[in-house]
Amino acid sequence: MTAQNVVDMLEARGVIDSGQAYDIVQDNLRSGRDVLQIILDFEIFQNEDEFWAAVADELGCQHFDLSTFEPPASVVNLIPAGMGRLYGAFPITLDGQGLHVAFTDPLNPQIAEDLRFGLDKAIVPVVARSSQVQALIDKHYGTGMPSVEEIFGQLALQKPDNPEAEANSAPIVKFVDLVLAQAIKEKASDIHFEPFEKEFKIRYRVDGALYEMAPPPIHLATSVISRVKVMANMNIAERRIPQDGRIMTVVNGKPVDMRVNSLPTQHGESVVLRVLDRSSVNLDLENLGMPGFLFDYIVETIHKPNGIFIVTGPTGAGKTTTLYAALRRINTIDAKLLTAEDPVEYELDGVMQVPVNEAVGLTFARALRAFLRQDPDRIMVGEMRDLETAQIAIQASLTGHLVLSTLHTNDSSGAVTRLVDMGVEPFLVAATLEGVLAQRLLRTICKTCKAPYDPSLSVLNQLGLSQSDLGGKQFYTGSGCSSCANSGYKGRKGLYELLNVTDPIRDLITEKAPTLVLKQKAIELGMVTLRDDGLRNIYDGETTVEEVLKYT
Repeated sequence: MTAQNVVDMLEARGVIDSGQAYDIVQDNLRSGRDVLQIILDFEIFQNEDEFWAAVADELGCQHFDLSTFEPPASVVNLIPAGMGRLYGAFPITLDGQGLHVAFTDPLNPQIAEDLRFGLDKAIVPVVARSSQVQALIDKHYGTGMPSVEEIFGQLALQKPDNPEAEANSAPIVKFVDLVLAQAIKEKASDIHFEPFEKEFKIRYRVDGALYEMAPPPIHLATSVISRVKVMANMNIAERRIPQDGRIMTVVNGKPVDMRVNSLPTQHGESVVLRVLDRSSVNLDLENLGMPGFLFDYIVETIHKPNGIFIVTGPTGAGKTTTLYAALRRINTIDAKLLTAEDPVEYELDGVMQVPVNEAVGLTFARALRAFLRQDPDRIMVGEMRDLETAQIAIQASLTGHLVLSTLHTNDSSGAVTRLVDMGVEPFLVAATLEGVLAQRLLRTICKTCKAPYDPSLSVLNQLGLSQSDLGGKQFYTGSGCSSCANSGYKGRKGLYELLNVTDPIRDLITEKAPTLVLKQKAIELGMVTLRDDGLRNIYDGETTVEEVLKYT
């Protein structure tokens, strides 16, 4: 049962008020706990039976205690096992009124209607504890989620009038839930629903690479995509323009946020979900796998009273994760922290987070200007997109604030040039910039199938190495196994390049030195480039030559 359905029912009966309803839904989203357990903790009912009696009264159904119920085999067989698991339904008895069925989610009337379609029988819902119904289903129909084949089998039995009706049917709901659950289990960062002329693809991005799941029938594309849009509170009737939405749900017992975007294409809407799984994100600097000197530098820099610290890299390089980890480190009771983000990806306790909304005029620049009147100590700006934002960030730094931000550049020295190209005066960049961290995320070799190998001369040439440079160093690769889906990789780690803005670098910035000159000077002063950090990871047996060549 969804928390929203339960609180709507209780609020309509006058059992709870709107404030309690809000608290229950938020607790469910935040903690992922079962809504019934939350209600019992709130002491709204004396016990669980009292709650189920209220549900039965609301629906006008009989209330059963199934703790000792043993149905005859003839009744059990009235619902096929796959269908019983799919709908969360168990038959109780058959009489002149129809088949009396208990559901794990009695508050969803669509399920009973779909079951009536599937069985072509009159269905009379009855109410019992969800746990008792599930126990009977597990005992007589087997455990586990319905398979994709079972779901498609039930869809074949249905003849809905329109895609919107089908989008809310139990098989489509279960199918989308199955896709999301599988994606979270595989630790996917994105889920792609892609309609083509003759097929409907569903792909997951795991550790930066896309993997395709068994494709559903092409005629289900509209219904599946409509279901995702319903979950994201998007307009399912509007298919001509891109839309954005957000899904906050519980998958496999864990609260998960997903950013959703739809894009009209020639053959229907392409929908991509960015998975923001709070439990899988490690927001501690110590756990980001940085070299010791880099960790020490960042800790020192983020404790400075003022200045600008920038993290650069392409989309999906982990820039936000690094900045969040830095914010958590300096999030103390004596510091006021403000962030402007597009959108807010993870909620940080004790940090005032502002979602940028260009549609109503709340830009990064406008939020940042308002921040300066909020008496902050440290500020995070999701991205320096334009001159106005950069100028206000510099103004904030000059007036005694530490500013953290991101830029999309290829390397650390390129960030300096980007700011100057935007129109920021070079002497202001030199005066305020403390450091630039460029980073990439690359896949690590699967530990289960890791094996040594000798790279070819052509590969060594691409890395700028010769046989004499190797000095007996060993290279590794993943041969592919079941634990890494035969990819040879499992998990990711960061590559880092730090530009420490010291006085010699400041002089070059003021002189408007080109990127290459800045980079060469930084390397002279000891900067480890992304390629050098990649080589270190190759020699340590963490990743492969191919991954380093791909990202540096």
